[in-house]
Amino acid sequence: MSTSTKSQNNLVPILIIGGLFAIFGFVTWINGALIPFMRTLNELTEAQSYFVATASYISFVVMALPASYIINKIGYRNGISLGLAIMAVGALVFIPAADARTYWVFLLAIFIQGIGMTICQTAANPYITILGPIESGAKRMAMMGIANKVAGALGSVIFGALLLSGIDEVNEKLTTVSDDEKNVLLDAMADSVHTPYIVMAVVLFIFAFFIRKANLPHVEAAEEEVVVGGTKTNKTIFQYPQLWLGVLALFVYVGAEVIAGDTIISYGISLGISADDAKWFTTYTLMAMVGTYALGVFLIPKYLKQKTALIISAILGIVFSLCILSTTGFTSVLFVAALGIANALVWPAIWPLTLDGLGKHTKTASALLIMAISGGAIIPPLYGRLVDSGKHEMMANGVQDVSELSAASTSSYWILIPCYLIVLFFAIKGHKIKSWTK
Repeated sequence: MSTSTKSQNNLVPILIIGGLFAIFGFVTWINGALIPFMRTLNELTEAQSYFVATASYISFVVMALPASYIINKIGYRNGISLGLAIMAVGALVFIPAADARTYWVFLLAIFIQGIGMTICQTAANPYITILGPIESGAKRMAMMGIANKVAGALGSVIFGALLLSGIDEVNEKLTTVSDDEKNVLLDAMADSVHTPYIVMAVVLFIFAFFIRKANLPHVEAAEEEVVVGGTKTNKTIFQYPQLWLGVLALFVYVGAEVIAGDTIISYGISLGISADDAKWFTTYTLMAMVGTYALGVFLIPKYLKQKTALIISAILGIVFSLCILSTTGFTSVLFVAALGIANALVWPAIWPLTLDGLGKHTKTASALLIMAISGGAIIPPLYGRLVDSGKHEMMANGVQDVSELSAASTSSYWILIPCYLIVLFFAIKGHKIKSWTK
């Protein structure tokens, strides 16, 4: 893969994009705290609460192709700046959402932030992938992953402390107090949203300004030509099977990653673990990812091929999913967190394996891969529906004990296994399919 800046030192651009990925992580992984917070604040079912993830990730379907068009027009740097500004606007919408205590307004705020994130991701992921040799693309993506997940862990802890403090007591009181007292309790909860989201908006606007002024080198993927019947011709994007298989693999992977990070707090609470303890659980998942990312930076590509890393990751995902299903209590929670190990190198490996050889189609292909992030919008609510369905069935059979009902949350993690099987197929076979015909 050639670029227009081969001889240029890329350290500063990598650090800048690393800071951007840290922002992505902070904003994205606070959903783990938002889900139980919204469930109490808006009195939601399990499935309804996971629409927090849907609102965040469905924007990648709506905006990915328009984002690709925008970036083609204004470039990577201006696209990133625009995306950050839109994310800041989304953060400000949380204020009237909290004042109205209306769930759809919260979802709108999350969706707006998702639109900004989509534009940023559509620019940043291909940029860091082609900012150097394709063989080390997963290594650079792993470096971005470290920044992303460390910031995500920090965001999860901060927002967990701000939003979930005292939520156990509130949940207990809501079952016994009058409607007026309930409104007072919930209004007090809603007020805790104001300060953190105002601060977030200010920081995002500042970053948007500085990114616009940053010295990011221009890079482009090299165009690829193929010979058909002795005549040179350009392939269309529909002639790359590995792209479409990569999109599918990324779709199910993001769904699995979001389940591992966003359900673990609610899962711990369902097992009878206090919210004060459970608020740390998303951090466990993200720190598992950070440690594995660090291994990826060291091992790829010198000691470990991107393909091999992806195969190992998919197998570990299947193994840990089976362990969740066959264990109980805090041990089961630890295996959910261990999915961070399985997930860490999937995203870094799928991108370069998919984009390799796409040439002038790289930006459009990147938009399609970004659309695949919508797996985080669809698969987690399916998990929530499975949990609700399992609980309703158990209650219909006379089960009322909370500890026994938690089995529905555990058993619903089976949805992860087909996801990792699809990733395993892409790692072993899918990425090698360069043409629909031999």
